[in-house]
Amino acid sequence: MVDNDPLASALSGLNNAESVGHLKQTIRPASNEIGSVLEVFYDRGYIDGFQFVDDGRAGIFEVELKGAINECGAVKPRYSAGADEFEKWEKRFLPARDYGTLIVTTSHGIMSHYEAREAGVGGQVIAYVY
Repeated sequence: MVDNDPLASALSGLNNAESVGHLKQTIRPASNEIGSVLEVFYDRGYIDGFQFVDDGRAGIFEVELKGAINECGAVKPRYSAGADEFEKWEKRFLPARDYGTLIVTTSHGIMSHYEAREAGVGGQVIAYVY
């Protein structure tokens, strides 16, 4: 089976594992994009950690969950947002102001919308978590 959107599948898997109370989740295939999104999740305190495991193919991520994710998902289609436009997307994808995080891909890499706003860069909204 060909996976057309590995990021959406990875986030869906995290969502499902959190909802049934699992403490570990395996994400395959691994990619730099998924790794960067997991890095943001870790920095913002949504997961306890993750590590890359080389399985001889694309690799996998072993993610340690801590029950902090209420919901996460990929944003499709990917919307462009200027540094001053994140509030509009917060209203659409997050349940309340300053609750949750949008994950944005910018020219400076993948980061949370808080970091992007601070750095004054815009980008594409690719995922959300709260």
